Amino acid sequence: MKANEGYSRIVTDESLRETIPHGSEEYPFRYYLEDIWQFDFHCIDWHWHSEVEFVLIKEGTADFLIGSERYVLGAGTGIFINSQVIHRFEAAKSVIIPNIVFSPSMLAPEDSLIYRKYIRPVLDSAAECQIFSVGEPAQAEILRVLADIFAVQELENGCEIKTEELLLKLWRLLYDNMDITENTSAPQASARTQAQLQIMLQYIHKNYQNQISLDDIAETVALGKSSVLSIFHKNIHTSPISYLVHYRLKRAAKLLVTTQDSVAAIARDTGFENVGYFCRKFKEVFQVTPGEYRKGKA
Repeated sequence: MKANEGYSRIVTDESLRETIPHGSEEYPFRYYLEDIWQFDFHCIDWHWHSEVEFVLIKEGTADFLIGSERYVLGAGTGIFINSQVIHRFEAAKSVIIPNIVFSPSMLAPEDSLIYRKYIRPVLDSAAECQIFSVGEPAQAEILRVLADIFAVQELENGCEIKTEELLLKLWRLLYDNMDITENTSAPQASARTQAQLQIMLQYIHKNYQNQISLDDIAETVALGKSSVLSIFHKNIHTSPISYLVHYRLKRAAKLLVTTQDSVAAIARDTGFENVGYFCRKFKEVFQVTPGEYRKGKA
């Protein structure tokens, strides 16, 4: 099963949950060979999924924003991202990242001893991610197994049973080398904050065409402006207004490709009152003018 190299953007719902399925119901596993630089905004934008994810940085250096933390990872390192953890990958130039995304149910049935004893503790732990480096022998072994999994996927006829065997080995090594601390008091606060963030994001996604202020966003969750700023900066490393502007630009980029509307009309329809400001921000983010972007995507 060859890697899927066709995606250039992350598709999510209003809560930033990724909507593209990873594999099928009978085989919930997918291998990807991607270049972060080829995605819109040169990043794999904020998203989360119920599946777990393992990534290897094959070439280049990228910023991995996982939950509220930022990690700068270079070639040869890897990372595990836990289920339901919001994340984003950024690149300043080409960065090749083979990766796998799969449901933990691939490893064992949810009502089994294996799942209860070895899988659920990792999923329920306080660990949002785990970094792997070749300098640590145990982590180097994880990276070797991960490379073996990728190699199997590159075969013309990828072997599902071999993949399953290697995934179980990978998980055993992960379990043995993770500091699995139970998520006790933190999750309630974290869940509440995530819910508040999602409510605010949903408000932005629904009303981006209108004029929106920080006060408007704060009112949706009955919080003060300083608390809202803190939630955005801690969880997605930007301000609410910056997120709004970038969301508008993404919507505008889509309209440039899918419609024949004028640049001025698209700017107006995506919430920009001033077309000059829209063009400046668009070029700042995409490195090309709206017109050049449209021609390049034709």
